[in-house]
Amino acid sequence: MANEDVWVVVPTFNEAPMVGTVVRGLRESFPRVVGVDDGSIDGSDAEIRAAGGVVVRHPINLGAGAALQTGVEFALHDPGMRYVVTFDADGQHRVADAVGMVARIREAPVQVIIGSRFLGVDSHGMTASRRWLLRVATVFERVTSGVRLTDAHQGLRVFDREFATILDLRTPDMGWASEFLDRMGSHHTPFEEYPVRVAYTEYSRGKGQRSMNSINIGVDVLINRILRGHR
Repeated sequence: MANEDVWVVVPTFNEAPMVGTVVRGLRESFPRVVGVDDGSIDGSDAEIRAAGGVVVRHPINLGAGAALQTGVEFALHDPGMRYVVTFDADGQHRVADAVGMVARIREAPVQVIIGSRFLGVDSHGMTASRRWLLRVATVFERVTSGVRLTDAHQGLRVFDREFATILDLRTPDMGWASEFLDRMGSHHTPFEEYPVRVAYTEYSRGKGQRSMNSINIGVDVLINRILRGHR
């Protein structure tokens, strides 16, 4: 089967209604899928197993960044792993986009490929307020990390083993995406963006971040960067 050198990491917190469907869809193209159950209490781990995924479980909820780092560390234990894909558990991402991104990183002289909702592909159901916040966040990330992107907070990403070894996320919550860019900037990591379509369904919108939470994340990221700069 193709893509046997790829591990897909699916951070999961109380996603029992959707995560099984997500994992089944992924396993049609990626035989190695690990769902990191971040302290769920709704049986998400059972849904992942039933769909054929591997489960790594946190006993308590630590946050999306911590779950992603756990999944990356799990993948690194496989000596045959060449690439990691990060994929949301709420059904927003398309497997076809992940397949295309993996195909691209195999041929391009880059270590990271980041999905972008703003490269000519419409994301169904995105509100005007969310679009505005994402644009502001992207400008913020360009200034603070030095990495020039069109979409700084897209969770669908592909990266190679070398980058996985240096990622070492320390931000446990949703601010992980900013720390990811910090790591890219500090290591001058070659990257590309890839056009993706994200589906904002009623379910995913119910699970998503509110506008004020997004602002709070931005403030936390800025404070963390200042603190890291003084160490």
